[in-house]
Amino acid sequence: MTDKEQIGLSSADPEHASVSDSTEGSEVFKKTADGVSFRNVGWFKACILFVKVLFATGVLSLPSALLSLGAVGGAISVVAWGAFNTYAFVILGDFRMRRPHCHSIADMAEVIGGVVGKETTGLLFIIGYVLVTGSGIIGVSTALNALSHHAACTVWWSFLAMVVVIATASIRKLTHIGWLTYVGFASIYAAVLIVVIGVTTRDRPAAAPQTGPYELGYIAINNPGFAAGMVASSTIFVSSAGTSAFLPVISEMRNPKDYKKALYPCMVLVTASYLAFSLVVYRWCGQWVASPSLGSAGQTIKMVSYGVALIGLIVSATIYLHVGAKYLFVRILGKTRHLQANSVIHWGTWLACTIFLGVISFILAEAIPIFNYLIALVGSVCFAPLAISLPGLLWLHDHGHYLKGSLVQKVKYLLHVGMVLLGIFFLVGATYGVSIQIKAAYADGTIGSTFSCADNSNSS
Repeated sequence: MTDKEQIGLSSADPEHASVSDSTEGSEVFKKTADGVSFRNVGWFKACILFVKVLFATGVLSLPSALLSLGAVGGAISVVAWGAFNTYAFVILGDFRMRRPHCHSIADMAEVIGGVVGKETTGLLFIIGYVLVTGSGIIGVSTALNALSHHAACTVWWSFLAMVVVIATASIRKLTHIGWLTYVGFASIYAAVLIVVIGVTTRDRPAAAPQTGPYELGYIAINNPGFAAGMVASSTIFVSSAGTSAFLPVISEMRNPKDYKKALYPCMVLVTASYLAFSLVVYRWCGQWVASPSLGSAGQTIKMVSYGVALIGLIVSATIYLHVGAKYLFVRILGKTRHLQANSVIHWGTWLACTIFLGVISFILAEAIPIFNYLIALVGSVCFAPLAISLPGLLWLHDHGHYLKGSLVQKVKYLLHVGMVLLGIFFLVGATYGVSIQIKAAYADGTIGSTFSCADNSNSS
């Protein structure tokens, strides 16, 4: 174990280790009176940031996932993945508390996998947050399309969304973006409630035939087949799996040890909201649910909900892009004085990171314009290894002695081996499922050509 790994350990058993107050010097961002002071985030603002990272574009794809799994299967999946992702981040947070030099999940991977582990994990992290930024751009362009009655080509709305997101993500400190998250969270939550109320006041779903008999398509337990089932499971998983973005937030907290105060209320609120929202919309819309789901209650409610949600959708994409850019920024300037100095190099590097990743997000959003497929692809390719396998590997690294311990300890060890294998299964299985469905969507015309003016984002 290196000297950095030993910082903060007060016991041979990591489960009973405490964080020493003397670890302040190991933090990536130092508390400073001159230069740029990043450490200004309190635990409550961190909680709001956590909520806004999760309760964003993911919630808009959940009713479509329940369409594949059925109400009971989908509800169980929402709760189970919420609990699982909470535990996975507890592992990440505890690992980071014992090694405060870790700014990102890539730094943690370096502890157990060296340079190869760090660079591989860092690449997955960047790809993941570029893709979710792309999903945010799709959400914003969909809102602008709905509000303008498609007054311009969808590509232009996406381009405008990219420009706005890059501009807001270029705010350097999370504590300043934190103020935007209050408005952003209220915006998305209010829009979701409007849709929930809207669908329950209709005689039949907006997309269903408005005269004559029709089939609602509400199913308690469904058997969608392997590909569709993996896509649905991946969509539900990724809706609360963005916890790797919590780590950079911890690095900007005034007291990083308070991270659990922020984590638990966040996950309870997000999981409960996901469950209630997805079940109500699926119950009233069935197979006629839209994706993104804000369009499920008819044109008028669609315009109202997107108008209310617009700020929240922008803030969501802003946070995703900011977190990804901050990772690159710290990697580039982390060992130089320019990290916290108001220099030309500091600003030039920071703006280059936000602009570069923002442009890539826009390109990918136009290449895979169907919203729920993009969300599922993020879950399978990026977050399966980042949020399932890697936390399991980190726990195994710190608890290797459990393999020779008591029966309970051996069982715990094997369960965490199972986490690693589960992540690999999702990486392979869900990516295969998404690929099959994207190929089919292009073949049957559900997805038009790339950079098309068609509004593909409303396809279910």
